[in-house]
Amino acid sequence: MSDHSPMAVYGALERGGRVIESLIILAQFVVLAVAAKEIGKSSLWIGLPLISGFLLTGVLAGPYGLGMLGSDAIPHLRFIDEIALAFIAFAAGSELELSHVRNSLRVILSILLGLTVVVLSMGTVAYLLLADYIPFMQNMESGAVLSVALIGATIMVARSPSSALAIIKEMRARGPFTQTVLGVTVLMDAVVIIVFTVNVSLADVLIRGITFHFAFVWYLLFEIVLDIVLGLTIGQILRLILSLPFNSSIKTGLILLTGYGLFYLSGILHETHLGPIPVGIFSEPLLIGLIAGFYVANYTRYRGELQKIIEDAAPWVFLAFFTLVGLSLELSVLRHAWIVAVILLVVRLVGIYIGCFLGRLALGYSGGQNFIFGMTFITQAGVSIGLAKEVGVEFPEWGNEFATLAIAVVVLNQLIGPPCFKWALRMAGEAHPPAETPEFDGVRDVLICGVDEQSLALARLLKRHNWEVQLADIEAQRIDRLVWPEVEVHHLAAITPEALRAIRIEKVDVMVVMLDDETNYQLCELVYEQFGVPHLVARLYDQANVARFQALEVLTIHPNAAIINLLGHCVRSPSAASIILGQEVNQDVIEVTVSNEALRGVALRDLPMPVDTVIVSIRRNGHILLSHGYTRLEMGDEVTIVGSPGSLEEVQWQFESLSVP
Repeated sequence: MSDHSPMAVYGALERGGRVIESLIILAQFVVLAVAAKEIGKSSLWIGLPLISGFLLTGVLAGPYGLGMLGSDAIPHLRFIDEIALAFIAFAAGSELELSHVRNSLRVILSILLGLTVVVLSMGTVAYLLLADYIPFMQNMESGAVLSVALIGATIMVARSPSSALAIIKEMRARGPFTQTVLGVTVLMDAVVIIVFTVNVSLADVLIRGITFHFAFVWYLLFEIVLDIVLGLTIGQILRLILSLPFNSSIKTGLILLTGYGLFYLSGILHETHLGPIPVGIFSEPLLIGLIAGFYVANYTRYRGELQKIIEDAAPWVFLAFFTLVGLSLELSVLRHAWIVAVILLVVRLVGIYIGCFLGRLALGYSGGQNFIFGMTFITQAGVSIGLAKEVGVEFPEWGNEFATLAIAVVVLNQLIGPPCFKWALRMAGEAHPPAETPEFDGVRDVLICGVDEQSLALARLLKRHNWEVQLADIEAQRIDRLVWPEVEVHHLAAITPEALRAIRIEKVDVMVVMLDDETNYQLCELVYEQFGVPHLVARLYDQANVARFQALEVLTIHPNAAIINLLGHCVRSPSAASIILGQEVNQDVIEVTVSNEALRGVALRDLPMPVDTVIVSIRRNGHILLSHGYTRLEMGDEVTIVGSPGSLEEVQWQFESLSVP
């Protein structure tokens, strides 16, 4: 028989009210996250990291800003924190690839040990000496002060593998210096999370004033072993999820749900007491998640799929996480202790330099590269902020204030870290970044390297479409046999910058290489790094070389595969294939670059285009956008248009002229 007493009805209404309140807060947060995404994009334009915009949005909307969401809203959004933290742990573990450390393990471990010991020691001393100047530490007992110092110093040790990998890819860095830096960085997070687990357990004892018991040592070991076992178990669950015949969206949802389950399990264990130690089992979800990600990346065949899911989901997860971090920042702490954050930043920088020096000195290296080594270990991001947020949950009395101070130091490191990292890679001579792309001069120039029947046919086709065509070859004999006065033909005696400048490579908009694969690669690499030609196209003979060319952003064409794909389009979409093949007399396709300043911000539906033309897609910042009437143009957009030849000429002039007709 159901209970309809007033108290039961009141309880049901109260629970329903809490659900509605949570949904309203969640809806407000979604709106806030959308705004944070746009502000984050703006932060990139002024040279700040993307997360700075997310944090700023949270701060502006939080209790210390516009008050859109107050401090009472944070508990309702705690599940977002937990999902994001588990995701960060999975990501950190998946980046911990054994191939990064195997070849130079001795050097990596020596530098890792030097950094950990020195930064941890100096950070602990710095927190202890600054305790009287940090508001929330001023009235603490000595045990609590030591706890804060240990935990704060541990977070100072952390690095950012994801940022390091992104910078290395951006700079196309390779060599022993880069390999060592990457190995130290990816191993560091594992070390930091283990040290953090130990220090938080120790802090729990110190803050409670519990007398030290020898069983506490075994208790710590038990907690770490338990986390390892749980991590391997979660790794098996991730492996099962990745093996399911579902699309990536469903798998992503299941992985995020598994991450949330880590915190739920951790909460249950925290209420469990074993032996004579009167504290619960501190099971660290970040350590469990890191081990799970490490297991999948190194001991299953799903590493690539897991990393792809993480890469696709990361922008959205980080958007929600860092916006929520901004909401929960206690700005009153920074108002009184901003100078402390700067001092901690300086202490960390000095500790990094000394740690690198001692780590390399132990191996007999001189101090020549110590400074540039140190510049690569400044950047912090997800794991560091995740650990700080964990402290806020574990020690609610002072944890949020601590997290604010720690996150302020992380943000400062994130501001100066990436530029220093790039500078260090250049100083080490291992950076190979792309050259800056020159501005479009209004004339479409193409350089075709390789003289044969296919290259000549391509040259004739492009000439009919009003391209300025140059031909070049490394074999003088092939050039001597060619008689075509309408096209400039050059002999490349050597693949050098001087030889390419001699044929005015700076004017070229597209370079097509049609020689052997190795020569093609040499040409593409040289042009990519020193001349910034906007588009590179390569005809390949060996599909195994595709990855090398894609790293240079080269569009690769394998003759056999191209024919098969074209035949497939002829079957599935005959009309589109006939346009591509040039068999439609009154239809053609072109790609134009928006260089008309008057078109900036204009919606496609407002463009005065001929009625027989259609915009198919827009390429912006390397990404294809499926266009619609409300899509607004930006300078540099590459717009693909289908229409009649006469109308396409008119549209091309409209997009590239100085004013709208």
